[in-house]
Amino acid sequence: MSNEPLYQEAAAAYDFGSEIQSITPYGGGHINDTYLVTCADNQYVLQRINGFVFQHPDEIMENILGITRFIAEKLAAQGEDPARGTLTILKTRDGADYYVDSTGQYWRVTLNIQGTTAFETADSPEMLTKSGAAFGAFQSMLADYPAETLHETIPHFHDTPARYHQLAEAAVNDKMNRLREVTDEIVFVHDRKADCAILMDLLEKGELPLKVTHNDTKMSNVLIDNKTGEAVCVIDLDTVMPGLTAFDFGDSIRAGASTAAEDETDLSKVHFSLDLFKAYAEGFLREAGGALTETEIRTLPVGAKLMTLEVGMRFLADYLNGDVYFKIAYPQHNLDRARNQFRLVEEMEAQWDDMMAVVESYL
Repeated sequence: MSNEPLYQEAAAAYDFGSEIQSITPYGGGHINDTYLVTCADNQYVLQRINGFVFQHPDEIMENILGITRFIAEKLAAQGEDPARGTLTILKTRDGADYYVDSTGQYWRVTLNIQGTTAFETADSPEMLTKSGAAFGAFQSMLADYPAETLHETIPHFHDTPARYHQLAEAAVNDKMNRLREVTDEIVFVHDRKADCAILMDLLEKGELPLKVTHNDTKMSNVLIDNKTGEAVCVIDLDTVMPGLTAFDFGDSIRAGASTAAEDETDLSKVHFSLDLFKAYAEGFLREAGGALTETEIRTLPVGAKLMTLEVGMRFLADYLNGDVYFKIAYPQHNLDRARNQFRLVEEMEAQWDDMMAVVESYL
């Protein structure tokens, strides 16, 4: 069924306060269907939640509503504008927080934060610092939120030992008869098996606190003010769930501190940049440092290494399984991605003392 009548049906479920002038496709996301609703006096973002990727949209909305209202209250208490500093969920005409259409699909509407831009990548270290500040402020605002009350929208998402076992299973099954091509990569991962459990072991021992984590901390999920150039708001909250601060920090570093795209095949161009690591850490720890324990700060480089290793393992497992999860442009795409990530891991290990010195300077 076409989504056209569905988005019109969904829009009709809301009172936007003035007549709708247009509804147009919006943004570059690949998971949810997103539309910009332009009215006479405001703009709104209408989204269909992808029920295949997120099988419990009601739980996602419960998470989002909980944290955005929590942040909004703090912003208001500080004299700041909640409608600009966090997402605002619009209620339906019936007073519900989301709309279920005639086919059972879930829709939501948020106020569009105008005068801002979401950039796909950071074009300078300064912009990376602003991204770090945005996600650091997100951590700080939610430091006292009861993370254990959040739903786990994607179970074991950053459980690195579980990801290791998924790769091991893919190697044993060898569905596509590709194992012989990846011997070096399998050995590389096996040599770091013990590292995979570092963060999860610290969590289990109670040495790292469970926190609210975003789990998709890429540059494009930060809105930048068009006039001031400052970070305004963190968006795309579907993957918010309980986790570790090192997860969010590490995922940002994995992408932000690399000198090449994650599918660059010329590994001589793939480097871990300590300067970019410093730039992100500066913004992140300036905003979040006071809300973090000493152990959390010391394990931020571990998060960078493990999130990079973890994604590399996921690419490699998908290659062995026949490329059933990640979209590919050519047969060896996932293998090239894995090798790229493993190269970054090697470079992080080579600069480990320097990475530790950066974060320890904030203790």
